[in-house]
Amino acid sequence: MKAGYTYIMSNKGRTAFYIGVTNNIERRVHEHKHHINNGFTDKYNCTDLMYFEEFWEISAAIQREKQLKNWRREWKINLIKEKNPEMIDLAVEWKYDPEAPYR
Repeated sequence: MKAGYTYIMSNKGRTAFYIGVTNNIERRVHEHKHHINNGFTDKYNCTDLMYFEEFWEISAAIQREKQLKNWRREWKINLIKEKNPEMIDLAVEWKYDPEAPYR
């Protein structure tokens, strides 16, 4: 089974947070940053990766996503600040290459 990721995106003002799940974090963040898919992150301009967790199985990532979506806003912010105290975009220097083989 493929690895999975649960992640949190935010806008520049850190007023909106989006929790998602994917099997390819680099591709998915690229999609959010370039507004490839319409939806919450596009509407609220959530282009900054605040937090992510990697799982051995996508089912575990999905379970974690559901858990985090039920958390209070304050708890989500505290979780982010545990690993990203400055709340910076963790993917600011990522260079996604759609032609590169999936790893």
